[in-house]
Amino acid sequence: MAQGAGVYPPLEERPIKNTICLFDVDETLTPARRAASPAMLQTLSSLRHKCAIGSVGGSDFIKQQEQLGTPAIPVTSLFDFCFAENGLTAYRLGQLLVSTSFIGWLGEDRYKQIVNFCLRYISELDIPIKRGTFIEFRNGMINVSPIGRNASVEERLAFNAYDKQHQVREKFVEELRSRFSHFGLTFSIGGQISFDVFPTGWDKTYCLRHIKAEKDISGVDYTTIHFFGDKTHQGGNDYEIYVDDRTVGHAVDNPEDTIRQLKDLFGL
Repeated sequence: MAQGAGVYPPLEERPIKNTICLFDVDETLTPARRAASPAMLQTLSSLRHKCAIGSVGGSDFIKQQEQLGTPAIPVTSLFDFCFAENGLTAYRLGQLLVSTSFIGWLGEDRYKQIVNFCLRYISELDIPIKRGTFIEFRNGMINVSPIGRNASVEERLAFNAYDKQHQVREKFVEELRSRFSHFGLTFSIGGQISFDVFPTGWDKTYCLRHIKAEKDISGVDYTTIHFFGDKTHQGGNDYEIYVDDRTVGHAVDNPEDTIRQLKDLFGL
């Protein structure tokens, strides 16, 4: 269960004011699609007294709220910055910033071509089980799941193990890249059961424009941007921000490893 947000120094008065730590959500702050532990929330709270912190996930804002907040505690009170859909939906100190639309950028005709192909491909896919919600439309991207996002936790784990052996998502993504290479899209595998589709450049590095803009708002220039994520390999949805010249990337194995690295780095 999330703990209270507490009272934190203004961004310009943090002891390490020119540093911010950004975190992927699934398998970095929380087990995939599950809630953050009290130990994680306490660690983040302690860190926030030293420097700014932000979450950056590929999923929509509702999922961040479900995993990191509670009905009584908004996730925006637990982080200085909340970036959903890679930062296409962004909050700063609890206030919504301008959002950007995937469908507006791509256009309805091209969008339908991709959706129709994905549905045909999934219909012909022979995997152990299928559930529902194979394509989830989000503000800044679409999320495609061969098994379906309605799968239970146990079914997700089983599919993830099957996928590691048979490369279901990897082969699906290769086919999409081949057929829609002229659309200017990136196909990024993340989490246990799905992959994201979004315009090239709208990966997690998109959120960095909001971080850089802080200099013009509060005067804080974030010269050190730490990023923690688990899918940091090429093709993973943390890769681009992990290797970006503007960040210091940290690969983690799971939420417990994130806590360990934060304690080592910041003496928490």
